Amino acid sequence: MNRFTSRAFLALTLLMPWLTVGAADSKSDLKSRAEDKAWLLPASTAHPEDNAPTSSRVSLGKMLFFDPRLSKDGTVACSTCHNPALGWSDGLPTAHGLHGKVLPRRTPSIYNTAYNSIQMWDGRKADLEDQATGPLDSPDEMAADYDHMMNFLRNNNGYKVAFNEAYPGAAIDKRTLSRAIASYERTIVSTNSPFDRWLHGDTKAMTPQQVAGFRIFTDPARGNCSTCHQAPNFTDNGFHNIGLASYGRDNADMGRYAQKPVGVLKGAFKTPGLRNVTDRAPYFHDGSAATLEDVVEHYARGGDVKTNLSPNMKEIQLSADDKQALVAFLKALTSPNTPVVVPVLP
Repeated sequence: MNRFTSRAFLALTLLMPWLTVGAADSKSDLKSRAEDKAWLLPASTAHPEDNAPTSSRVSLGKMLFFDPRLSKDGTVACSTCHNPALGWSDGLPTAHGLHGKVLPRRTPSIYNTAYNSIQMWDGRKADLEDQATGPLDSPDEMAADYDHMMNFLRNNNGYKVAFNEAYPGAAIDKRTLSRAIASYERTIVSTNSPFDRWLHGDTKAMTPQQVAGFRIFTDPARGNCSTCHQAPNFTDNGFHNIGLASYGRDNADMGRYAQKPVGVLKGAFKTPGLRNVTDRAPYFHDGSAATLEDVVEHYARGGDVKTNLSPNMKEIQLSADDKQALVAFLKALTSPNTPVVVPVLP
């Protein structure tokens, strides 16, 4: 070993303790912290006292969810718009209703809606039982003829047995129908994503880039995303105008304001949860963002229409690497797909 090589070796040897500490710190940074546990979802979803989940109620609700005969013309089921193969949405910018009518809002996914305290883009439904009949009531969606529908359900032997098993002694009516559908919807949850496994202590469940993206997501000085997409279900169950271009058009959708006419709620829509977000593009209530990259860019520029903008919206300085890390983290929120077997209808 010559003198130069010897000196280089000595210098490297002296640096080794620092290199080792650095590596250890890096590994430590990849672990979830105690405060991150706030993002763990409860083991079970809440439900009304009079509608505790049972296998018979879930089974009945599943049949009703997939049955197009509940609609006015027998062509549209709940699953028509909430398709399990499309992230329990429909893959369209905005929903298509009865006879293919194009509706103004994106079909929201029903992943993890059981954890929400209010339902629908504009919050007009309080819970899943209330929400379940919303599409049936709408003349633009399923436009149910309740007299005809109830006559069908009450005279169908398979449904008569299923209703009696699920709700013994109860009438087959709108209330029991909505309770059954809600029971099924409470089973549509995402709780086993790489992010969830990382929270449970699996340090290899997320990549270093995804962990970095989570830190940006929750940092008020950087991404500031968790101000609205709060733990544990990535929603504050609140309503915000995020400055979408569609709000600048004539006759813009007023969102929550139509339900609660308070000025700050003009153009405000419910904060959606984000688990399994990769399965349900496009994004926003108007379907205007085709990709997660588009979503991140929208927030980075602080929205497009600044009128009545939510105070939580502001331009944020993110590098290209920061944006890529955020998108990588969002992709870590998707649980493995569980095959859904379409029920045989009675």
